[in-house]
This record gives sequence, C-alpha cells and structure tokens, in this order.
Amino acid sequence: MKDGTSFKALVCLLLLALLLAGCGKEHANPAAEAPPPASVIPESDANLIKVEHPDQFPLVTAAERKAAPELSVTGVVNPDISRNVPVISLASGRIVEVRARLGDSVKKGQLLMRVQSADISGAYSDYRKAVADEGVARTQFERSKLLYDKGAIAQKDLEAATDAEEKAKVDVEATQQHLRVLGARDVRPTSVVDIYAPVAGVITDQQVTAAGGVQALSGLNPFTISDLSHVWIMCDVYENQLSFVRLGEYAEIHLAAYPEMVLHGRIDNISPILDPNLRTAKVRLQVENPGLLRVGMFVTATFHAKTLVSRAVVPAAAVLHLHDRDWVYVPADQGRFRRVEVSGGAITDGNMQEIKSGLAPAQQVVANALELQNTAEQE
Repeated sequence: MKDGTSFKALVCLLLLALLLAGCGKEHANPAAEAPPPASVIPESDANLIKVEHPDQFPLVTAAERKAAPELSVTGVVNPDISRNVPVISLASGRIVEVRARLGDSVKKGQLLMRVQSADISGAYSDYRKAVADEGVARTQFERSKLLYDKGAIAQKDLEAATDAEEKAKVDVEATQQHLRVLGARDVRPTSVVDIYAPVAGVITDQQVTAAGGVQALSGLNPFTISDLSHVWIMCDVYENQLSFVRLGEYAEIHLAAYPEMVLHGRIDNISPILDPNLRTAKVRLQVENPGLLRVGMFVTATFHAKTLVSRAVVPAAAVLHLHDRDWVYVPADQGRFRRVEVSGGAITDGNMQEIKSGLAPAQQVVANALELQNTAEQE
C-alpha cells in the first residue's frame, strides 16, 4: 500500500514539472527571440556627384549682367479687321459659277462669281424703257422748238417739252446707275451679273458654293478678302503681368516655323476688360507681314520690362540641358559637385548664356557641365 502511494506521488511530481516547464516557455520574453530590426540606409542625393579627380574640372565665376526682365506669351495671327473687305452682291439670285475659293490670292477686278438674278433683268428692262421715253421726249422737244421759232406754239408749250426731255434724261441716268449698283459693267441686256474683287488680297472667308443662292443685304457675305500685308497678333496676358506691356512699345515675335527669324510688333491695343475665367487681358500687336505669317499661326511674343535687374552670366558650356531643363554644377564639400536647376536665358556675345534664376553673380560653376556629367555616369 505504501509503495502504491509513493508511485502516485512520483507521477504527480513529474506532471507538475512538465506543467511548470510549459508555463515558463509561454511567459518567455518575445523580444529575445524576435529577429533584429532592419537598419534604414538613407537614399543618396541624386544631384550630388563625386568623382575621383575633381581638379580636372575647372571652375568659372558667374559674371553679372544688367538686363530687363522678359515676359514670353503665346499669340495667334489674325487678319487686320480694318483691312478686311467684304464682297457683296446687291442682286439676289442663284449662283451659276464660282471662280475663286477660300485661301486664294486674288487681284483687284478679278472675277469671283456669276449670279443669275431677276433684279438685273428688271433693271435692264427699266433702263431700256427710260431710253425709249427719252428718245420720244427729245423728238417732241425738237419739234416744239421748231414750231416755237415759227410762232406756231406758245412759249409755255416749249417749256413743257423742255421739262419732259430733262426728266427723261434723269430717268435714263437713274436706271443706268441702278445697273451699275447691281454690278453691271455695261448696258447689254442679260440676266447674269458678274461679281468682281473690289481689292487685292487673300480670300479668308467663303460662304457660297456653285448652284447656291445669294440674298442681297442679308448680312451673309459671299467672300471676305483680307489684305495680309499687315496682320494682328492677339496675346493673352495675365493681370499680374500687365506691367510688361505698354501701348506704343514693341515686342519681339518668334516663329516656330522659322526660329532664326525675329519680327517686331507694336502694341496698339490692351483690352480694358479681363476674361473673368482666365483673368487675362487681350493684347494686340500690329506686325508687318513679310509673307511668312499665316492666319491662325501660333507665335511667341516677348515683352521687356523697363526696370533692369542683375543676372548671372556663365559660359554656354556650363549649362547642361537635360530632360527639358537647364542645370549647372556648383562645387560642394569633400571634392563633390552639386547639380542645381536654373532657368536659362538668351545667348549673349562670346558664347555666354544668361541665367534668369537659380544662380547668383559671383557664384562658381563647372566650366563644362556635359563633361562632368559624362564622367560621373562612367564611374
């Protein structure tokens, strides 16, 4: 009996030991068994470059240049409205022939279209009747004068015949003038009137086609002829930039199609009303057209401010053109160079480039930015 009790006590001790061992594992420190934390390595500055021999890249000091700030905006070529001449037809009818098209260059007096019109037929009829009445009145006047000289009629009868002849002449002149107004160049009976170009220029608008109709004084002009020897360039300028534009001054006009050419346009109007949505004002430039400006063409207009500002000037080779941006390299610590974004300006004498912003005068930059960039990429 005593042995059995001892055996049971031993088993209980073993179970208790196993239970305590399990509890010890559950209450162990989890931080002791967790993996070590990851170390964060900061990303290197992409604009900071280190080369093995920095001395082989000479530095230059940015010079100072006084220049007027510039404003460049996009403009659109438009015809000068004062040089637009509408082609009208005072005879209503059907168009039987069109001799010109949109975009054609025409000369003064050139035939543009022919219109079959009852108006011109009626005008010819009135003219022929007036000519016949004038002939009868002239014959009666000559007869009355002969009879008056012989004492066969009274003076009042001669005066009545004279008045009738004068009125007949007036009717002939009036009907003849009506024919000219309708577009007839002679007095030949016809139902077709020819429409000619009143001035030389380019047809910038066409509202008629063959077999179409034309209505006199309807407000719809068959053609519009524009003299494009002088054109307008319309620009949108934001209200906070209006200080750059002044009436009577000139702006430089650059064409995308002819980058080597620079035109000059005079500012002849600044709209007194701003666009309520864009907050811009229309600025109109008057430009003499050398024959290259076309209606609807986009150009770049550059305006210059009156006040001068100080800007840095560096050799053109010191400016790196990368990803549609301009950069220069300035010296940093420990023989390194830092790439700095700048806003490049015009090329001046001696192959020097103006820096609008990003670099101050007297700062040092690498003389040849492209060479440094290539060396850094190879290393």
